[in-house]
Amino acid sequence: MKHDRTLKVSGNTNRRAALASLGAVALTGCGTVVNLPAPAPSPTPQPIRRQGIEAAPTSVSMAANLPSPAATSADGALQRIALLSCIDQKRPTGMLETVRADRPGLVLFAGDNVYANHVPFALSHLDEAYRTLGTDANFQRLRDAAPHMAIWDDNDYGLNDGGASFSAKHDSKSYFLNFWKAAANDPRRARDGLYYASIFGPVGKRVQVIMLDGRFNRSPWTRTDQRDAPGKERYVPTTDTGTTMLGEAQWRWFEEQLRTPAEVRLVVSGIQVLAEGHGWERWGLFPHERARMFDLITRTQSKGVVLLSGDRHIGAFYRDTFNAPYPLTEMTSSGVTHVWDTANEAGPNRVGDLVRELHFGVVEIDWATRVLALKLKNARGATVRELGLSIDSLQPMPRGLPIK
Repeated sequence: MKHDRTLKVSGNTNRRAALASLGAVALTGCGTVVNLPAPAPSPTPQPIRRQGIEAAPTSVSMAANLPSPAATSADGALQRIALLSCIDQKRPTGMLETVRADRPGLVLFAGDNVYANHVPFALSHLDEAYRTLGTDANFQRLRDAAPHMAIWDDNDYGLNDGGASFSAKHDSKSYFLNFWKAAANDPRRARDGLYYASIFGPVGKRVQVIMLDGRFNRSPWTRTDQRDAPGKERYVPTTDTGTTMLGEAQWRWFEEQLRTPAEVRLVVSGIQVLAEGHGWERWGLFPHERARMFDLITRTQSKGVVLLSGDRHIGAFYRDTFNAPYPLTEMTSSGVTHVWDTANEAGPNRVGDLVRELHFGVVEIDWATRVLALKLKNARGATVRELGLSIDSLQPMPRGLPIK
């Protein structure tokens, strides 16, 4: 989906008060939005506005606002993970400096990491895009500051809303792997796709990150019969159960990953998984494939799943309590260099409103209290939305018990 297209509360809060406000989460298993006070005025540069799109300031000084908790604990457990999407290499990248100042222990690049979907497509466009981002000082500093994992979406894939039929996908995959410095024997070089996973931290505090590739093998979308109509903007759900989001090889691999022991699983998809109410790219356009994911989590008894996505040029939280094996939550973070600042769409399973300002996502884990906080932070590094989850609630119900 390409449109230069959540809950607007900003500021810092006392950590004990924040955790106290999450107390109900541990009992119900449902997330709670934590409303934070507005931040004090900041002298940092103001965003540049152009054609309805908000661009990041070229530089942001964050030295005085570094968070006090370490991003990784003494035993190697991850405590803070950044989520980034939609980085136009031709726009100011000051947000990347804000992310670095937040001191994440891991950075997840969720797709649209560069913009190279020119029509007609040429590998020279992809080469130029990666060269531009690779020499960007803010990107270089962030890349050197923390470990990172990356997956693509359509703009760094090379074709807007592209899927399996993209003729240059093998060449594009090689460019991606070379830019992200994958080893010559990296398994992805021999795969039909870029999906991969890693586990961080000791037993009892393991964080598994699963990067799904929803481009390389994805079947064509069903085009809308009412272009730009609310909820049917570009595509509509299909009834063809022969279509696939991941392809069979990736589905088998995904099942293996869900069976791997971990306490928290961050499943990263370039496009939204749970979101309803719009006709842009999303898993809901292939209802049978999304149901397959839910069924797979149930069959593998996989606990700790949290969904992360980008693509939309907005930030938001979503929740599914009816179809999943336990209440599943998704954080969409999609606005490093530009956002859809006039976005207005139905959100039947969205938790609160949209974030329409520049932002990045954060997954913060307090292992002592077993509380996981999903945060959306703005260009000053202030939290504008926060959703808390009890880690212990993220596990399938015993067979035969209803999900509440």
